[in-house]
Amino acid sequence: MPAGFSSSDSRELVAAERDVQARLDDEGLALDVDVSSLAAVSNIFRAATMVRNHMERTVLGPADLSFTAFTVLWVLWVWGEQEARRVADEAGISRGTLTGVVSTLEARELVERRPHPDDRRSVLMSATADGEALMRRLFPVFNAEEAKVSSGLNGVQKLALADALRTVMRTVESLPNG
Repeated sequence: MPAGFSSSDSRELVAAERDVQARLDDEGLALDVDVSSLAAVSNIFRAATMVRNHMERTVLGPADLSFTAFTVLWVLWVWGEQEARRVADEAGISRGTLTGVVSTLEARELVERRPHPDDRRSVLMSATADGEALMRRLFPVFNAEEAKVSSGLNGVQKLALADALRTVMRTVESLPNG
């Protein structure tokens, strides 16, 4: 049975990548594919998904927050009151998703919205005092879990990984429709 891509065991992932390479090399599939790019992007996605799920199970679930809700609250906590479109951009979500997330956070009295004084089409959002208090309690716990998740890397490797991922993000932003 092939290794598949759902495993978190790095040996199985390498085996799965070899299986993909073998499949692409089959006579019936004369595809011109950059396998190293496939492996890089696939592993970015898998790592991000695993970390997100882990953080929701260990830190955010007990606080009754999704990763997206936490990110929205974090953006407002760090940068203060923001226009909705900027919050959506910073959180990496659509305006529609933001509306639903903010409605939930608003019902919990963690975020508040108000009309923009200079632009009736725009809405300003901010964390409430309760939202800020939650972030002051929750962020150190979240960051401690970030340290655990990245503990297999030394300081230099963490900085190199962050730099490499920023390069990928800049590249994506520079692409048409990026």
